[in-house]
Amino acid sequence: MAISILHRVTGDGLALVGLAVLLWWLGAMAAGPDAYATFQTVMGSPLGMVVLVGLSWAFFSHMMSGLRHFVMDIGAGYELDTNKTWSILAPLLGILLTAGFWALILLR
Repeated sequence: MAISILHRVTGDGLALVGLAVLLWWLGAMAAGPDAYATFQTVMGSPLGMVVLVGLSWAFFSHMMSGLRHFVMDIGAGYELDTNKTWSILAPLLGILLTAGFWALILLR
């Protein structure tokens, strides 16, 4: 149940916060260098980084949970032990993928 709720919460977060950041980014690019510099400053601040890391975590967690649901939709993974294992692994893989993603970006 918890993984299903997490799947919905991450999807809603991606839709609302992700869309807001995307529209702000596109609007800043269209408005010119000063507006884009403001966007870069805010997104480069600690609060902006929290938002970006949170969005990437939501993306990877939602993706892992979605893959779990996809496997279940094709008829596999309904055994109690298998379902419990993937319910635990899906959010952990989301965290690991987020850490790897940001390590790749920041250490490049």
